[in-house]
Amino acid sequence: MIKVVIVDDENWNRDIIRTFGQWEQYGMEIAGEAEDGLEAVRVIEEVSPQIVITDMRMPGADGVKLLRILNDRYPDIKIVVVSGYEDFDYAKHAIRYRAVDYLLKPIDPKELNAVLLKCKAELELANEEKRLPFMDFELAQTLKALKQRLRHHFNDLNAEGVLGVFGQMTVDLAAVQGMRLQLLERVVQEMMLFLKELTVDNSLDLETADEPVSQAALASPKEAVAFLLLHYMQALEQLTQQRKYKNKLNLEEVRQYIERNFDKPVTLEHLAKVFFVSKEYLSKVFKQQYGRNVTDFLLQIRMEKARDWLLDEHLSIKAVAEMAGYEDVSYFYRVFRKYFGIAPGEMKKQSDEV
Repeated sequence: MIKVVIVDDENWNRDIIRTFGQWEQYGMEIAGEAEDGLEAVRVIEEVSPQIVITDMRMPGADGVKLLRILNDRYPDIKIVVVSGYEDFDYAKHAIRYRAVDYLLKPIDPKELNAVLLKCKAELELANEEKRLPFMDFELAQTLKALKQRLRHHFNDLNAEGVLGVFGQMTVDLAAVQGMRLQLLERVVQEMMLFLKELTVDNSLDLETADEPVSQAALASPKEAVAFLLLHYMQALEQLTQQRKYKNKLNLEEVRQYIERNFDKPVTLEHLAKVFFVSKEYLSKVFKQQYGRNVTDFLLQIRMEKARDWLLDEHLSIKAVAEMAGYEDVSYFYRVFRKYFGIAPGEMKKQSDEV
């Protein structure tokens, strides 16, 4: 059973988390609660939880101090940050201290359970890593690159792209010298957990993501890839049907999609394909709803994120540009200057002097 500790000085918010979390379904239990950071440390030492859900603004030792303590003493604990203040300073601390996610009050039950599933998947992956043999750096990097491409193609409903990724995986795994059964099992388990992550991100209920891996699927790298491809394509088909047969376009889903993927090449044509509408219609209704077109909306998100990240002394301008979706740093400079009237370096320098 996965143990969870809730930390919040407001009883009503602990009640919401306690009430709406699907604890039993996810194999979790609330092992303890606390009203501030110091009390939380005592509870954590007593019950040894795997997940901590914590508020940020609390009397005494606040969330920032608690995050620092958890990062130093309990690096394996999954942290979920909750705050009623849409303040980037808190988000910065959440990122710095490797929080799984950052939720705003009042908590949306759907978002709460999505992040609980994400924590569960990460914990399961960590357990698999302990059980299964060590994966060398080269293979780990190969899988990381394949996952990045898979996420992009899966979210875009690009079946050909998904097929192409698994075709490359077949080649990559065949090239691994001395591929043992245990190592192949680890690769498959890791990719199945990644599929679960993709389905959670897309609000897709796919029971087959938990299906045990058969011995036949581990007979060879080719069989393993075929097993994975089958499950990914089934999930992709289900997601396609889910999006395609909705009664009408949900602009809130479009907005959330842009906000989740602002660091990727999102275009009007791309969105129209993903949500099965014409780009002319999408452009019209989006501007009516949000007062700006898709391109301007995306630019605003990128620039505001970049501006806030520049205030963090630990992030370089190159890192900020990449995080904001700009591979070409010089192009990022031009766009940033045009948007704010000041170069990124000048803004960063000014923030350092404050």
